[in-house]
Amino acid sequence: MNIERAVIKNFRNIENMEFEPSNGINVIYGENGHGKTNIIESIWLFTGCNSFRTRKNTELINKKSESSELFTEFNSNGRHQEAKLIIKEKKEAYLNGIKQISPRKFLGEFQAVVFSPSVLSVIRDGPSEKRKFLDIAISLIRPNYAALLSKYNKTVIQRNSLLKQIGTEKKGEDLLFVFDEELARCGGRIIDYRLKYLDDLSNAAPKIYSEISNGREIMNISYINSLKETGSNNVEWSEILYKYLSENHEKDIIRQATSFGPHKDDLEIFLDEMNVRNYGSQGQQRSCALSLKIGEATILNNISGEQPVALMDDVMSELDENRQKFLMKFFDGWQVFVTCCDPSHRKKIKSDKIFEICDGRIV
Repeated sequence: MNIERAVIKNFRNIENMEFEPSNGINVIYGENGHGKTNIIESIWLFTGCNSFRTRKNTELINKKSESSELFTEFNSNGRHQEAKLIIKEKKEAYLNGIKQISPRKFLGEFQAVVFSPSVLSVIRDGPSEKRKFLDIAISLIRPNYAALLSKYNKTVIQRNSLLKQIGTEKKGEDLLFVFDEELARCGGRIIDYRLKYLDDLSNAAPKIYSEISNGREIMNISYINSLKETGSNNVEWSEILYKYLSENHEKDIIRQATSFGPHKDDLEIFLDEMNVRNYGSQGQQRSCALSLKIGEATILNNISGEQPVALMDDVMSELDENRQKFLMKFFDGWQVFVTCCDPSHRKKIKSDKIFEICDGRIV
């Protein structure tokens, strides 16, 4: 997988930019606030996922324009493809000149993995950020997962609204069973998807961590489920979830919130049985985060049969020299976009092409 050409128009502070990257390491260099991250973000949007910075499309549009347009030519498994995004209040997506129902149709067509300072903090972040990491990773290899997750989240909101209504009006409790069924149907599949993905990640990430740490510690990943029972497939998980939802109406009405389901689940990372979030050093936390993301890239590569584009946004300044070297060594031979503003970091990276950015322009 590699980008051959990219065009960015009226995207954040970039009014008009066109570039042809190398198939190797591309360094995007410049001072903070000049548009380096905007380039990374524009590339990421072609995965079909939301921006890693905002969920508001209007924030992506240059203030002087009413819309933004992104275009890329890329090679996927030897096949030339073209993709275009027109961003207004909503996004319009085109693949090889054909309008798509939604940008989600890009899922599985263009693949990338993004590293950013927020990614490096995922270990010490709360459960929602860990679920987000997991859900994005699964969406990239299972395109129908994103729609399933969206349906589930909307149903949780609707059920919570009904719970509040029941609490104030004292009626409508029978309708809860309708939402229980829908949540159980979607939620059981989500849990099953997550656990199957974690089987692969639990194989890939610890191997990466062992290389980073020279085998000093053993990394383990644990999925913390809000349910106290175990299923072996999505049907069993759905049955268990329905049982918990339907038996806890009174509790949920009092709390005015849905107490059980994959929206309450978490990931815990351990090193030699030590909970890394609570007791790990900053270095250990970052090594674990790197291992998770590199593990994600490895799984994506194994399933798709080609290397995803690696997007590294200002991560070099967050890593010590040994971790920097490991990261760049791992992605040797992949197409990489790495941003930096420190001249010393730029000199350390063996780049194939350098793009210097100033005020949203390549200079």
